[in-house]
Amino acid sequence: MVISLDLKKLIEENILSLSTVDKGNHPHLICVMYAKVLDSDKVLITDNFMKETILNIQNNNSVALSFFVGEAGFELKGAAQYFTKGSYLELVKNIPENKGLPSKGAILVNVSELKRMG
Repeated sequence: MVISLDLKKLIEENILSLSTVDKGNHPHLICVMYAKVLDSDKVLITDNFMKETILNIQNNNSVALSFFVGEAGFELKGAAQYFTKGSYLELVKNIPENKGLPSKGAILVNVSELKRMG
């Protein structure tokens, strides 16, 4: 899975939807204001105020990210890991967009599938 430089720019400049599933297989969807692409297959998201999303990731780490730019949409699927300490947490705490926010955790999505929609 390769996130191109063009797609990296789109991910980092747009609001993303993050989908998880709870223990009862019920979907949960939130909007993410900012994400950072770390590598050709890794997206980092800050947990500032999440509750249900984190519980879902701890029970089932399969997630989907999606966003639209004009009429073109993109979906990224993968496995998420949640960090409350270490280098990923320090990284999100130092992202300018998180200034003044709690930055209590970091979600690292290892992208395994990428699909263009629309």
